[in-house]
Amino acid sequence: MEGHDTGFVLQDGALMLAFALVAVIAFRRAGLGATLGYLVAGVLIGPQVLGLVGNAEQMAEIAELGIVMLLFVVGLELSPERLWRLRKAIFGLGTAQVAICGIAVSLMVAVLTNYSLAAAFAIGLPLGLSSTAQVLPMLQSAGRLRTPFGEKAFAILLFQDLSIIPLITIVTAMSRNPADADAPSGLVLVGLSLAAIAGLIVANRLVVKPLFRLISRLGERELFVMAALFTVFASAAVMELLGLSAALGAFIAGVMLADTRYRHELEADIEPFRSILLGMFFLAVGMMLDLSAIASQPWTVIGFAALLIVVKTAVIAGLGLAMKMAWRSALALGLLLSQGGEFAFVLYSQAEGALLLAEQSVSVFSAVVTLSMATTPFLMMLNRRIRTPQLDEEKREGPRNDGASAVIVGFGRFGQTVAQTLMAGGVSVTMIDRKVDQIDTAEEFGSTVYFGDGTRIDMLRQAGAGEAQLILFCHDEMPDAALIESVNEAFPQAQIYIRAFDRRGLIELADTPSAGVVREVFAGAIRMARLALAGIGESEESVERAEATYRRIDKERLQLQLDGGDIYAARELSRKQQRELRKFGESRNLE
Repeated sequence: MEGHDTGFVLQDGALMLAFALVAVIAFRRAGLGATLGYLVAGVLIGPQVLGLVGNAEQMAEIAELGIVMLLFVVGLELSPERLWRLRKAIFGLGTAQVAICGIAVSLMVAVLTNYSLAAAFAIGLPLGLSSTAQVLPMLQSAGRLRTPFGEKAFAILLFQDLSIIPLITIVTAMSRNPADADAPSGLVLVGLSLAAIAGLIVANRLVVKPLFRLISRLGERELFVMAALFTVFASAAVMELLGLSAALGAFIAGVMLADTRYRHELEADIEPFRSILLGMFFLAVGMMLDLSAIASQPWTVIGFAALLIVVKTAVIAGLGLAMKMAWRSALALGLLLSQGGEFAFVLYSQAEGALLLAEQSVSVFSAVVTLSMATTPFLMMLNRRIRTPQLDEEKREGPRNDGASAVIVGFGRFGQTVAQTLMAGGVSVTMIDRKVDQIDTAEEFGSTVYFGDGTRIDMLRQAGAGEAQLILFCHDEMPDAALIESVNEAFPQAQIYIRAFDRRGLIELADTPSAGVVREVFAGAIRMARLALAGIGESEESVERAEATYRRIDKERLQLQLDGGDIYAARELSRKQQRELRKFGESRNLE
């Protein structure tokens, strides 16, 4: 019997993967994205079309681990300091979006239907949430998660995840089911949330970080992957056990590990599991789509999906304009977040159990959510027309190992000079960048630049960093100390050189295992000053003395700042040096 069941599991798995593979390839080639491919594949193999695979609900529960892993990876990209910097956007813009969109959509439902106000809010509030599982991968793959636009979108999505607790509380408060009378109050849920977050922070410091230090010393990669999966599942399980958001628990675990040197290796290990499970989640959503509900009320489903997109786009774009965003960016943000989200399915199930919604209503508005998700790829095509065209990964070649001696990350004005100088010295180079204009311009001038995110360990390994003598970070976003630690650990044979913007960058990276950190404007500024002095008739000796004087005082100031670990550690010395320079200039004028 067990073998029989196993055979069915294998057959179902093979069918799901086969349909997903074909659909995703087809939709990718058509420029419509993977998500729509997964949804269509799910509809085809689901019980209402070909009926090849059943148990869509059970499949969705397993595939929701993809959302959990997604939030963990996002947390890894957000150090506690950066999260604190985003607090106004999270609790300001996020609160406004959830509240205004939820109320606006609820009132729309109340006006257009004969539902009670409680039922309208049970439908409308979940529709105010967007799809974290759909939007965040889009931002990540486009390399826009760390941009101001991406940070605003992320802030809204993060607050939406946090808002699950109060929304569940609201549904419970409106419940007509006597069994819900004994449900925990909103204050109890908030207290449990804070206690769980505090517990995860303590466990991270006392258990997780020491565990990773031990595993890194052992050097066993499979243990590292196992520990990474344990961290994600354990954090999510704790929150779920308390009736809270499992994805929120994984996110907190990611944030706690964001400032460690294991961050990039963890991201590389989790990424394959995250991508596959997210695909399976959307496959399960397609399988659960109630086509009979759409067939019985097609214009209701289509009409509400269209109105949902219009209302949410208008509200979010308006909030973006209020945040002083350019109108193109504000409209693009509205389109990006205009769909319904996966948490709506959870809240609709809650509302059905609370006797607020009938099964038919849940089916119809679940179909509205799914249909709005299916429109997102088309809206993103419109989005790309509104904003600057973004890079399509499939149209650019990813990095490959050419056996080069140096891997250069970033081929802008700085990276170009470094690359050409190295080549002039007989050093072979592999260059990677993630900006379409840089890659296209390089190709026009005969240079080969591969598309890739050079801050990812797996991408560097793919580019040949495992055999390279040099790894040079020349891109606009200065790498943090944790990344350099991870790169050094992954590729100990390579010398690492880093482009820093200013003294702050030099101080931040001073203790990293890099072979050199270079201030990008330092030499050019000194060169301009030398030319200016010579231009007004100063002698060569005087120019040399001026440069030597500046280099001496800069070195003294920098050493004091490095010792203090802060740019302000040399304020008094800097004031003293400025007085000395003014006196020196005055004495020269008197001569």
